[in-house]
Amino acid sequence: MTAALAAPAAHAQTAAPAPGSATRTLLVVGDSLSAEYGLARGTGWVPLLAKRMSEQYPNYQIVNASISGDTTSGGVARLPALLQRHQPAIVVLELGSNDALRGLSLQMTGQNLRDMARRSRQAGARVLIVGMQIPPNYGRDYAQRFAGVFPAVAKAEQAGLVPFLMDGMATDRAMFQADGIHPNEQAQPALLENVWAALRPILDNDQSAD
Repeated sequence: MTAALAAPAAHAQTAAPAPGSATRTLLVVGDSLSAEYGLARGTGWVPLLAKRMSEQYPNYQIVNASISGDTTSGGVARLPALLQRHQPAIVVLELGSNDALRGLSLQMTGQNLRDMARRSRQAGARVLIVGMQIPPNYGRDYAQRFAGVFPAVAKAEQAGLVPFLMDGMATDRAMFQADGIHPNEQAQPALLENVWAALRPILDNDQSAD
């Protein structure tokens, strides 16, 4: 998000599976919302997801390749190397917010997300698109069209969809850091549940197909 554009890049973090377990990788490619911007390490929704999966899906490890301030264009540039290095079974794409906050072309945002989803599928991964929304003060038409990018990409690329990462908490000021943009530590479990509802069926399908 914009408040994090100058923040240092988050290094890819891996949550290792139990010793001796068969390993499949879930790759998260996101921005500050997934990179624990302003949070104590280990308290963001991605580490919380890693903990839950270690209990319920212990044959998976999570690689968090999220970078604060990243855009979909940055994701397109970074993704090929990530796919080659980690060979993920599942790719979670949480990008697009910084595109909107910079007023970038929604056509470009959609095309970038489609490209990432397509490349991930071609590499053999299942894909989950994380939807986002922006306040109407950016212009109601732009905000509505931005929200529509994510379901359109998910449908076109046969990907799973989190309708809105901040569903149920977006208007609750107590759930945000002082910048009013980034969810605080208290909000992270809610973000996890929003992702989990869409991710769990993908995990189950991936397991059954293995």
